[in-house]
Amino acid sequence: MALNTNGIIARYWHFNIWEYSFQFLYNFVFCLLLFYFNLSRNRFFGIFRENKQWIRFYLANTFLIAVFFIAGSTIHYIFFGTVHLPGTMIRGYFARFLLSTIMIAVVIRLILLMRESRNKDQINEQLQTAYLQAQLRQLQEQLNPHFLFNTLSSLSAIVRENPQQAQSYIVHLSKVFRYTLVHTGNDLVTINQELLHLSSYTQLLSMRLENSFQINIAISQETLQREIPHLSLQPLVENAVKHNIATISQPLCIDIYNENNSLVVRNNLQPLPHETEGTGLGLINLGERYKLQIQHEIEIHTTKEYFIVKLPLL
Repeated sequence: MALNTNGIIARYWHFNIWEYSFQFLYNFVFCLLLFYFNLSRNRFFGIFRENKQWIRFYLANTFLIAVFFIAGSTIHYIFFGTVHLPGTMIRGYFARFLLSTIMIAVVIRLILLMRESRNKDQINEQLQTAYLQAQLRQLQEQLNPHFLFNTLSSLSAIVRENPQQAQSYIVHLSKVFRYTLVHTGNDLVTINQELLHLSSYTQLLSMRLENSFQINIAISQETLQREIPHLSLQPLVENAVKHNIATISQPLCIDIYNENNSLVVRNNLQPLPHETEGTGLGLINLGERYKLQIQHEIEIHTTKEYFIVKLPLL
């Protein structure tokens, strides 16, 4: 409109390619810096957003916009002067910066939503992988020769001595296998459900180890309805039986109870003699699943008397 010498705009503003270039480049730099300060991970304004410090976040952006607005209009006035209509340059900068800020805010929000969606997809994929590994490991433990030998030997002895009890043994064994396979990778289950499954597994252990194995459960009714990842408790009980002596003179005692915001699984420490150190893959896998599903890490403590694992609760 300024190029049209017969137009109204041309009476107040003569087109200047250098002035136009300055406005364009200045506005472009302003847009880039808004993107940079808001989208940088763990830096600048991004820190306020990630920590949900909204007042600081909006004040920091407002300060940046104000600085650019004042600096731009001042530099413009110094190098190119002003137009005949008072306040036109200020209003022009205000309109440009307001429009730019709104458009950039929309684009930044879209980028953040895309990032969030991509992060969720990555977490779900990692969770699915971790769960499948846990499920596979659980099946391997249940199908490994040592487990099958002990299970079948116990079943054989029970069949001879008490056929009715042998039927109960087979029912519990089938429940253990079924529960391992019944849930999907992202499942959270109530502690009550986990304990129902665990009771089948501990019944097998009690029949096999008899008086050398004890399990004590003391969990409040309210806590029973809270959720934990599927297959959280059996690996811990399995781990205790696998690595500790269990005899009538030295019984293995496992305690499961709630404490503050955690579910605690504790066993008395009496390591097997000449035992080679395990890989610890079961605990590592359980810890990974908790980090992905609960966003908290499990706690592992070893004292002179006990091995303790604390599972955080939702």
